[in-house]
Amino acid sequence: MLSDTDLDIGEVIARSGVPASTLRYYEQRQLITSTGRRGQRRQYAPDVLIQLALIAMARAAGFPLDDIATMFTDDGRPHLDRNLLSDKAHELDRTIAELTTVRDTLRHAAACPAPTHMQCPAFRAMLTAASGIELTS
Repeated sequence: MLSDTDLDIGEVIARSGVPASTLRYYEQRQLITSTGRRGQRRQYAPDVLIQLALIAMARAAGFPLDDIATMFTDDGRPHLDRNLLSDKAHELDRTIAELTTVRDTLRHAAACPAPTHMQCPAFRAMLTAASGIELTS
């Protein structure tokens, strides 16, 4: 049911940065719902911006859309599983640690003063840490 506070699709796009095609896809996946149409233009309740912000955060964290769908009640209100969020945060911690090691290895390799990278004990140790492969002489 349309109300005077509903947002036109153009306003949702402008305020969220989410393209119309993505809004339609999210509707198809039942992540968001429109309240109806004014002419040919979809209308959305103002809470759609909260939903889109939550979807954006969850996607940035690497959640698949099926998991994101469980983050909303049937009427679109956020319903967050704290265990799921905690598990994802731990997964991100592991990824950050791995990427930090890789970043540090690349920075060292770029500035390493050794004649060759494989002659540098620090680089070899970092390479082992980044890859998990024990290097032999």
